[in-house]
Amino acid sequence: MTPRDKITVTFLPEARSIAVSPGISLLEAVRKAGIILPTRCGGKAGCLMCKVSVASDGAAALRPPSDAERRKLGSLLDNGIRLACQAAVRGDVTVNIPEDPLKAAVRRRLEAARRGEEDGLW
Repeated sequence: MTPRDKITVTFLPEARSIAVSPGISLLEAVRKAGIILPTRCGGKAGCLMCKVSVASDGAAALRPPSDAERRKLGSLLDNGIRLACQAAVRGDVTVNIPEDPLKAAVRRRLEAARRGEEDGLW
């Protein structure tokens, strides 16, 4: 891969993809894709708000966890959890962004309505 090659990062559940340069952090890619991922520490691995999950087959597409990320996440790393501010892309990868609970509930209701289902909550 030459430095000019682009990497595709796909964000779920929105299925939004963006082409980025190698070495960019997932947090930067999220912002470029126009997706909101809360953070308070400015990308310093301090607040743990930018946790994302990556399938095991996508782990090699990210730079290995730094010492700071290892200290902060511990065993969560074994479950594919990474800090978007610390994980830099090296190859095409799909990333799961945690969905806001209210937004997830609305999305589920809309999907059920499209299927013609009712759940009795309204």
